[in-house]
Amino acid sequence: MNQDLSVPEHPSVLVVEDGSGNSDMLVMALRFLGFDADLVPTGAETVQEVRRRNPDAVLLDGTEVCERLRAAGIDTPVIFLSARTAVADKCHALAVGGDDYVTKPFDLTEVSARIRALIRRARGAVRSAPAPSRRLRAAGVELDAGTREVWRHGTAVPLSATEFALLKVLLENAGQVISKAHILDTVWNYGFQGESGVVETYVYYLRRKLGDSGRSLIRTVRGAGYIVHADPVGT
Repeated sequence: MNQDLSVPEHPSVLVVEDGSGNSDMLVMALRFLGFDADLVPTGAETVQEVRRRNPDAVLLDGTEVCERLRAAGIDTPVIFLSARTAVADKCHALAVGGDDYVTKPFDLTEVSARIRALIRRARGAVRSAPAPSRRLRAAGVELDAGTREVWRHGTAVPLSATEFALLKVLLENAGQVISKAHILDTVWNYGFQGESGVVETYVYYLRRKLGDSGRSLIRTVRGAGYIVHADPVGT
């Protein structure tokens, strides 16, 4: 079996205790699946514990913890495991800095795959940081693949690693309809067996960050996917 060198053999994961009583079982299950998993209590000390342990990923439920982590300058990938299924809840979790969102009840195999995919993306972002500048442009949006910066009409737009990867795929294929299945395979590197809701959620929030409330930038093609119209040649 080929080893994915972009992900540690035993990725370190911190599970933030949410008071549900199932966190201990989740930690044991993750250890069985090959993760170096530990449980930390939610509260003021969570930020200190994450900074001290420097895990590859953090699993949690409440958005307050994620907000504290991001406010402290900690960019460790965060996956939400939540019983809330509404799009508004998912988008709020992404808005405060979450990188992925899995609804309960969940399949541990899927959670494991999502953790590894998220770590792979985060490590890929670090490795590609020194790459030569390569800019993509369309509809007033400019993306620098080397510095991982994004602008809309000249104003910088901060994006998470996943949001950046999604926008990059759309801009690289400007003028073409990109299916949700292709986006899942390219951005998440994992087949979610038809669960396209994660793509819809990220497109929704990406539109908000880019000020695309009228959907003039990222357009939905019903039954097919999404398209960003390419700028005319010579502009």
